Amino acid sequence: MPRLAPDDDDARFVRRAILLLLIAGLAAALFKAGDYLILAFGSVLGAIVIHAVAEALRSHLRVPPKPALGLSIALMLAVIALLVWLFGVEFREQVNVLVTRLPGLAEQLAAYMAQSPVGAKIADAVRAAYAGSRIAQDIGGIVEGAGELILNALLVLVGAIFFALDPKVYERGVLLLLPRSKRAVFEDAFADAASTLKLWLRAQLIQMTSMGVLVGLGLWASGVPSAAALGLLTGLSEFIPYVGPLAAMVPALGLAATAGTGPLVKALVVFAVVRLVQTNLVTPYVTSRVIAIPPAVTLFAILAVGAIFGLFGLFFSAALLVVIFTLVRSLYLRDVLGEDVPIARHTTLFTPGGRRRDSPEKLD
Repeated sequence: MPRLAPDDDDARFVRRAILLLLIAGLAAALFKAGDYLILAFGSVLGAIVIHAVAEALRSHLRVPPKPALGLSIALMLAVIALLVWLFGVEFREQVNVLVTRLPGLAEQLAAYMAQSPVGAKIADAVRAAYAGSRIAQDIGGIVEGAGELILNALLVLVGAIFFALDPKVYERGVLLLLPRSKRAVFEDAFADAASTLKLWLRAQLIQMTSMGVLVGLGLWASGVPSAAALGLLTGLSEFIPYVGPLAAMVPALGLAATAGTGPLVKALVVFAVVRLVQTNLVTPYVTSRVIAIPPAVTLFAILAVGAIFGLFGLFFSAALLVVIFTLVRSLYLRDVLGEDVPIARHTTLFTPGGRRRDSPEKLD
């Protein structure tokens, strides 16, 4: 009597079903661990910053590699300490003014809008959308206990230092999980992403500095309270394109309104003029070598990442979009479709000689 046994088609179907279940399980696990993954990405971003500063120290000051890395870590810690000191000591009174006046200003704005039927509906819609959003829940959690925010920031900082001390260990571990035939391709893609992120971070630093200085000086000249703190806040907000600067305008215009109609009008003019200078002069100059992502894609991608990963996801969303865009160019356009996409020069792990032998000469 013949035994019942699956044929080749049945076995193929079973394998595919099991593979789909594994993929679904992995996707669910990644979604559950989304908060930790975005913190890990922030640590990788911090490690890239550390290595970029160390590379600048080696090239310009002729500092040996290991001392340059240690000095870079010390400089990053000093910058963080400076920001903490500015907001916690130097700008304490100004920050207290911001925190205490913002709720009342928001209520005044809602009451003003409620005078008309359309304005009342808009105010109700904004309240409902804010109350139900993931980002609003995260902000509420931060207000209830700042300890979680501090802990997450410390995790990002410590992780960045660990990644920066020996990044090749982690890169090699990821590449070893891939088939041998794909390791060189992914190694090139990782190098492209790291190189693009370095350029993007450099451009962001210039834009953040120029925006903060110009807005701070403009608000100070306009007689707006807490001009220094608002300028620093506006500069930091540039790290989140489109969304960050709009959010930073709210407290600035609110505090300007408390000083009178004149400072409010002047504050609006300051933001408009600085945005024109930033958009037409600073941004085109500093981003000429950085990957060009369409503005609509950037805006909706930032909102989507913020909705999925919360507040920290919103903070790192622009950098994450740069990585995704670069990987699509490197893995799909170059290696699948055969487009002429340059490969960033880098030291390799799995290619004899230390560098990819098929790297384009135009990158020399």
